[in-house]
Amino acid sequence: MLSNLAGDEKRTSLHGHWSSRMAFILAVTGSAVGLGNIWKFPYMAGQNGGGAFVLVYLVCVVVIGMPVMMSEILIGRRGRRNPVATMELLGREEGSSVHWRVVGAMGVLAGILILSYYSMIAGWTLAYIGKSASSSFAGASATAVAAHFGEFVGDWKTVVFWHTIFMSLCVFVVARGVERGLEQAVRFMVPALLILMLVLLGYSISTGFFSQGVAFMFTADFDKLGWGGVLAALGQAFFTLSIGMGAIMAYGAYLPEETSITGSAAAVVTADTSIAILAGLAIFPLVFANGLDPAEGPGLVFQTLPLAFGQMPGGVFFSTIFFVLLAFAAWTSAIGLMEPGVAFIVEQYHRTRAQATIIVGGLIWFIGLGSALSFNVLKDTKFLAGTFFDNVDYLTSNIMLPLGGLLITIFAGWVMCRNSTSDELGGSGSLYSAWRILARFIAPIGILFVLINAVT
Repeated sequence: MLSNLAGDEKRTSLHGHWSSRMAFILAVTGSAVGLGNIWKFPYMAGQNGGGAFVLVYLVCVVVIGMPVMMSEILIGRRGRRNPVATMELLGREEGSSVHWRVVGAMGVLAGILILSYYSMIAGWTLAYIGKSASSSFAGASATAVAAHFGEFVGDWKTVVFWHTIFMSLCVFVVARGVERGLEQAVRFMVPALLILMLVLLGYSISTGFFSQGVAFMFTADFDKLGWGGVLAALGQAFFTLSIGMGAIMAYGAYLPEETSITGSAAAVVTADTSIAILAGLAIFPLVFANGLDPAEGPGLVFQTLPLAFGQMPGGVFFSTIFFVLLAFAAWTSAIGLMEPGVAFIVEQYHRTRAQATIIVGGLIWFIGLGSALSFNVLKDTKFLAGTFFDNVDYLTSNIMLPLGGLLITIFAGWVMCRNSTSDELGGSGSLYSAWRILARFIAPIGILFVLINAVT
């Protein structure tokens, strides 16, 4: 059925627009680049065949990540509303069902739940800025650093305090609106993040272990890349771009009509992947220079790296730089996660943006208390997947995000008519044809593999 905008082809967002294509790219890149880019991608690459994993990851980004991101952006720009209202509006216009709003609601809820525990971990990075600057890790042993971390997360008052500080920073930015808040923040923080990454990279090159770090990440060993490694690359390609949680759809609603969705998505994917690779090149030479284990996973950030920085010249300065970098990465991701819920409250309940931000921020903060207490007071209270934190993490990462991404791609590829999608993606040439094939067939199959692997 041909889409009919009923004379509303110039539909505009109630929240304003990005001032430029670059502002949008910075915003989406900031949303995509998070704590996972800093430690998870390089760690997974090193443990799954290095260059072999990177190659599979890049293929997955192009054939799955890109089409899903483009689908989410075009849906957002077509609807110009919050994710719930956009999916309902387009479902009706495309002759389908208003019940597609459930997909938008799931994205909004996923963002709220993810940010509830993400804020807690981001609060840790804020605390570690001060700890690094005050030389807390200078000359400390591995036992002392581990004990310091255990004592820190074991104090519920301290964890809740930093969780509160981080959420307050997010509320401050989001409450200021699209151009005065979100755009101004990412225009500063994303370039600053890149500069800090390059400073750390330069320092890593000077350690004399840079070639060892490069070999760890990029030496292609296909014997180490089993089926599990392929699925890991597929999952990482999907999750690293922040797709399936409403943030990209909400940001797409503020994208000017003349801006190319294909070009913008390609720029974001390139930036996101480049930062993940830079992170590995900056981090692993430091790990090898101190004879530490690069396979620490999450512990790499709060235990292994502070130990490494504590043993090297200039470690206090560069450790502080590293945790500032992490805080910026977390902050830019967090405001993207928060935006869909705020837009929904503003439109659905006619609240001011400041009121909506306080409501959503307060809800996220309250839910986050469960995760904050999961490492101390409630650490022995376990059900289903484990602690409260474990359950929220499992529900969002393993079920809600891949399911949301799958349904968004199906909606764009199968429910929206060719006229609607080609209008948003700029014509019917070879790039559009490639997107249509990937969105209708390849990406959904790939996401199904991720979903099935996650729940079995």
